[in-house]
Amino acid sequence: MSYGSQNYRSSGFGGFSLLPPIIKQLIIINVVVFLIQTLFEKIQFGSYPGWYIINRYFALNPLFGLDPSGQSFNFQIWQVFTYQFMHGGFSHIFFNMFMLWMFGNEIENMMGSKKFLFFYLLSGVGAAILQLFLGPVLSNQLAFTIGASGAVFGVMIAFALFFPDREIYVYFLFPVKAKYLIAFLVLIEFMAVGNMDVVAHLAHIGGALTAFIFILLDRKNNFNIDGLFNKVKNSTSNLKNFTSGNSDSGFRKPTGGVHFGKKKIEDAEFYEINGDKKKTPYPTPQEIDKILDKISESGYQNLTAEEKRILFEASKKN
Repeated sequence: MSYGSQNYRSSGFGGFSLLPPIIKQLIIINVVVFLIQTLFEKIQFGSYPGWYIINRYFALNPLFGLDPSGQSFNFQIWQVFTYQFMHGGFSHIFFNMFMLWMFGNEIENMMGSKKFLFFYLLSGVGAAILQLFLGPVLSNQLAFTIGASGAVFGVMIAFALFFPDREIYVYFLFPVKAKYLIAFLVLIEFMAVGNMDVVAHLAHIGGALTAFIFILLDRKNNFNIDGLFNKVKNSTSNLKNFTSGNSDSGFRKPTGGVHFGKKKIEDAEFYEINGDKKKTPYPTPQEIDKILDKISESGYQNLTAEEKRILFEASKKN
């Protein structure tokens, strides 16, 4: 599959990247983990093969039941994240990373890197939760679950919602609008639930549903993921100061907690240059680069009024 260029909108400032940072890092991490998995397949730990050890501790284990060795499955909370970076073979990782690259580039450029990372991991966690709780109900066969497919389905849903009329070329020949193709793929997953095969269809559905709900809520609230990252960073810093004895007043309770307050998405503001009596100098290339980096990291809506003014000034320069 490939996609056409219809309805594409660029920022006009060159701030969008063909391979944005989070997409690149996710692909690198997945490839490295896959190489480690391949290495473990050739290692024996006593009477246990390496693949079994790595799956027992890092793949998504069912909440109950017996694993292939006859022991109880070993579910751990971190597995809802780690399973997303493991794959069962070359074709598995290749197609997942291809779909992530194909559909994820514009979504990261649009959301900003931090929000995209949060969205991607959240889709994978949603996929894990549905697999954990509905898998035993709909199937008698319990097994380890691995793969980025749930998170990738979330990215596909985002693409279908943001670019519904973008044409996807199936087998590079047949153009189909994104909203129809991705809806069809999700429908197939619903129809395949309960089949006794090696594909975790519930995880795909869980990732798609989580992404759909997140995007609907985000459109109304514009979740401030930058604020969440900063609060986590500040909380970690406070805890470090407290444990190291560098804090004057000890550990302070954060004011307000983590807050996803309502925030209206702002459109680009128009600045009337001619009506300003004081002539403002054109921004320097360094200022423009700094602002474009911020757009790539956290999205246009998080720019300050001054930064938006500077971009507007730059767009008027011949």
